[in-house]
Amino acid sequence: MSSDLVIYEVKDRTAIITLNRPNKLNALSHELGEELRAAWQRFQASDERVAIITGAGDRAFTAGADLSASVPVDIWRFTPGLGVDVDKPVIAAVNGWCIGGGVCIVEYCDLCVMADTAKFSYPEAKVGVSGGLIASMAARIPHKIAMEFVLVGEEMTAQRAYEVGFVNKVVPQDQVMAEALRYAEILQDYAPLVLSTLKRFTGDVVNKGPSEHAGIARRQTELLRDSADFAEGRAAFAEKRKPVFKGE
Repeated sequence: MSSDLVIYEVKDRTAIITLNRPNKLNALSHELGEELRAAWQRFQASDERVAIITGAGDRAFTAGADLSASVPVDIWRFTPGLGVDVDKPVIAAVNGWCIGGGVCIVEYCDLCVMADTAKFSYPEAKVGVSGGLIASMAARIPHKIAMEFVLVGEEMTAQRAYEVGFVNKVVPQDQVMAEALRYAEILQDYAPLVLSTLKRFTGDVVNKGPSEHAGIARRQTELLRDSADFAEGRAAFAEKRKPVFKGE
């Protein structure tokens, strides 16, 4: 899949998913989010074993939600593991600024490689809006450090992110993708059932916040709403007949 806003490429058995809005620092618009959601769905249904998510250009992984957009951005819808059930390994390759909702996406990736010049920032308290997904950062790094980052809003350097355990590798910017691919090449040869089982078990261990539970519930109820059984149920009601459900 290749589009204006998200690029999906395959290298061996690895999907490389690129946020492709560099003139806007890969800001997360509603349209980009829907394409990213479709990319996760494609990845989950594909033969690809690992996914790498990155941003186009050197300036930003993503500047976060596009606050100038006319349609609100629901970050949960295109966050892997929330809006889309993804049980395969996902690697974040952070190549520049990673702001707001972009930090939430990295939270839900399994591994992260970050450029030594890249930075995280979470300014939602400064702009007066939050979806709440960032709260689970406190389940991934020490509590006081998470609260400092979320409440005070000061930027976090790549080195600091590494020191507190939020990223796995910090490398020069021109080596970010190569290092992410090195991880992917290792993982794509491992037993996929074991990797997915370990990912699911680990997800059960990591505490989830209210926004995560809400997102997962929304995803599951939307699956019911969009199902063939729901369409059959409505049709049967209108036609005054017994429905024939197929579990689809």
